[in-house]
Amino acid sequence: MSDDIHFSGLSKLNNPNGIFEFSSVINYLFYHPMQYRIVFVFFVFLLFNCNEANKKEVVSPNILFCIMDDASPHMSAYGYDWIHTPAFDKIASKGILFTNAYTPNAKCAPSRAAVLTGRNSWQLEEAANHVNNFPKKFMTFPEVLREKGYKTAKTGKGWGPGDPGEIDGKPRELIGESYNSNKIKPWANKMSSEDYATNFDDFLNDVNKGEPWFFWYGAREPHREYEYGSGHSVASKKITAIDSVPAFWPDNDIIRNDMLDYALEIEYADFHLGKMINNLEQRGLLENTIVVFTSDHGMPFPRCKAQEYYYSNNVPLAIMWPGGIKNPGRTVKDMVSFIDFAPTFLQLAGIDFNKSGMHSSPGRSLSDIFWSEEEEQVNPERDIVLIGKERHDYSRPENQGFPIRGIVSNDYLYLYNYDISLWPAGNPEIGYLDIDGSPTKTEILRQFRSGEEDKYWQWSMGKRTMNEELYQLSKDKECMLNLANNSEYEDIKNNMKDRMETMLKEQNDPRMFGNGAIFNTYKFSNDQGWNYYERFMASEFTIEDTNWVNPGDLDKMDLSDYE
Repeated sequence: MSDDIHFSGLSKLNNPNGIFEFSSVINYLFYHPMQYRIVFVFFVFLLFNCNEANKKEVVSPNILFCIMDDASPHMSAYGYDWIHTPAFDKIASKGILFTNAYTPNAKCAPSRAAVLTGRNSWQLEEAANHVNNFPKKFMTFPEVLREKGYKTAKTGKGWGPGDPGEIDGKPRELIGESYNSNKIKPWANKMSSEDYATNFDDFLNDVNKGEPWFFWYGAREPHREYEYGSGHSVASKKITAIDSVPAFWPDNDIIRNDMLDYALEIEYADFHLGKMINNLEQRGLLENTIVVFTSDHGMPFPRCKAQEYYYSNNVPLAIMWPGGIKNPGRTVKDMVSFIDFAPTFLQLAGIDFNKSGMHSSPGRSLSDIFWSEEEEQVNPERDIVLIGKERHDYSRPENQGFPIRGIVSNDYLYLYNYDISLWPAGNPEIGYLDIDGSPTKTEILRQFRSGEEDKYWQWSMGKRTMNEELYQLSKDKECMLNLANNSEYEDIKNNMKDRMETMLKEQNDPRMFGNGAIFNTYKFSNDQGWNYYERFMASEFTIEDTNWVNPGDLDKMDLSDYE
């Protein structure tokens, strides 16, 4: 007999289901040579040690979720030279840079509600709107994490504006305890004085050893308003560094300076994130911490924030997890949505979403992207996202919003405007309240009122002329050329609309079943908002009572020719 030991006989001991029968092994070895028994003892030794290793507790990852307030993907990692974001760039280079990340709704409260619940706006009842009362029925993922042993907290802006409700007579903590006690002198006037990084340090000091945690860093930047000229005066930025201005704004020094001030605000938020990452490194926590950096929606400029175009809903996103993401440094173009965050975090924390107490989510965990080594398109099924809006600010008669639904692929963006008789940016006679006051807004209004140029006003504030809009993003990210009536794109338009409406019906969107008006019946969370238009026109309020716009935004012109 050969000295070599062969296992062909042992291989026959598998049952038809592929399960290795331990009792069969014993019987086999009893009737076979000693050398088989020696190998068996060694096999049992290995099996025992493997089982012991598997008994080691899986360490739940920590999560640092960083969300800016009103930033488009203007980070240096995306190729912009007039803005410098070393912290964001570090996350991208040591993790994944996403080029097709979208919020379902380009306004603060509904966008953040989508993050927290994993549900699209039209699935959230009152939380679809801005300045709303958050429905008690919808549990958030930080609440689930807290139930499962995570310490959860936030600094800066959390969910809002709105009323989260109460639990046991205390304000409901949709995210967690607030750490906002530390203050700092910011780089410029109008920036927040909250010392986000030191507040995070205080939080880490309060975390027990071995306790997993979730921390929400809600930078209030680059939300309006800005110190005009601070981009140049503080950071020596030059308007000539901006390679191009979006075609829907005038290109002059006013707009370019406004863009530089916006850039400085982003850099300030990035500065605090850099300090947070350094803190994690010094504490030895970075390896098992998922670091996410994004923004709730696009930049606070006309035709961006509060609309549903590429500049409105496309957001920056970089995710780093040294101990979990494979092949870091990748750029991924899969279509991902804010509704994917909740399923991701719960899965990685070892929590079954379906048993979490949260309402169902159409979102999908990003773990398939994390654990792949592929670049560009990782999962072919991630080929579209849905977007849309209902009521934002109190901008129109009878508490109406400007309802839109849309679908976005890597190449095209399709929108359906349900009522083009309404003003998309809000009624002119109360100040176009869906557009924050800014030098850019003021300049567009100046050119329009003076007769110098009306196209910029038309693009940002004028009424829509068509219910349907279709843009080829691969050639037209500024969404300037509407292809909806172009017969060459008829099939693409119809296919996108059909797919959008099929998905919306699956998600029980009230607007798909003739009940879209319900969104206008939900109350605002403050006393001022309800019937604001009628009360404004009755002189109960003035333009000064809406502090996010400028007094000059109110339009007293006769606009009947533009109706």
